[in-house]
Amino acid sequence: MKYSSIFCYFSIVLMFSFCSTETKTTSHLTYFPPKNTSEWETKSIESLRWNQNNLPALLDYLDSKNTKGFIILVDGKIIVEEYFNNHSVNTKWYWASAGKTLTSIMTGIASNEGYLDLDGKVSDKLGSGWTNLPLTKENLITNRHLLTMSSGIDDETFGDCVDPECLTYKADAGTRWAYHNVYVKLQDVISAGSNQSFESYFGEKLKNKIGMDGEWFTSNNNRIYRSTTRSMARFGLLILNKGKWENETIINSEFIKDATTTSQNINKSYGYLWWINGQNSYHLPQTQFEFQGSIIPSGPSDMFMALGKNDQKIYVIPSKKMVVIRMGNAADEVNAALSDFDEILWEKINAVIN
Repeated sequence: MKYSSIFCYFSIVLMFSFCSTETKTTSHLTYFPPKNTSEWETKSIESLRWNQNNLPALLDYLDSKNTKGFIILVDGKIIVEEYFNNHSVNTKWYWASAGKTLTSIMTGIASNEGYLDLDGKVSDKLGSGWTNLPLTKENLITNRHLLTMSSGIDDETFGDCVDPECLTYKADAGTRWAYHNVYVKLQDVISAGSNQSFESYFGEKLKNKIGMDGEWFTSNNNRIYRSTTRSMARFGLLILNKGKWENETIINSEFIKDATTTSQNINKSYGYLWWINGQNSYHLPQTQFEFQGSIIPSGPSDMFMALGKNDQKIYVIPSKKMVVIRMGNAADEVNAALSDFDEILWEKINAVIN
């Protein structure tokens, strides 16, 4: 009888422990907002044991820096969502170069579906003469080179122009990193491979599957995406969840891993059109100088980012299961994708979340 009682006692303890563990695990499952609705679950700062007292300083800073929309997600749920300067939850804004990451993911999807080969020549889909390079040099350029900003095409002479006469030789593909608008040719490669417009393929394979709103428009030979802040957050959530939306794989996790880690040996802080924090050096657009240290020292070391002109931001932080979105005008009248704003912003975010 004595041993039977002890057995029952331990059985109950084990059952309780199992249930407690199961409950804890379930509570951290990623939430995905439903499509075609304004519904989106929230979670309080208090429940995360963040520092509520430091939130006003963060929001005041964002307001003073020309911000329009700001969101923090954890496990897919909205923790902070604020709008400034006549912006609202339904107002659309442009992504600028943060939208390069949309092209990155669409390239991965097209590759998975067999519409292109990452290591195949760009001219395999676009034909010879898509640049003004000698044919032997043009044939060196692969889709992966466009993904990694290492095409070798001159980035200094013709600005954003991507017409063949503007795409001239600077170095052999793979030997030089330079931030260049030529990446948009990947959209043409995807269109040629899938036999439909890039916009149509994007809508079918990504936008509609995760419930994004928005549309593409053309400016200076570049397709730019425009959407609500929440749609930018949906995309960030997809990437945080390694390419899965609920139970559907939109893009395989291996491509996400490759896209958000160092892609070449020149700029260690650049993946497949994604910026990577926490590396020991980095290059910036419009310069060949190698800076030492992490891009955003105050930001998490495992963070990777979509960065656009006038401070459009998607920050993805896997260790914190967090996505941070910022839309707006240039924080300090600086047009570069990266500025001191990032560093100070993360100091203020850290004061809230740590």
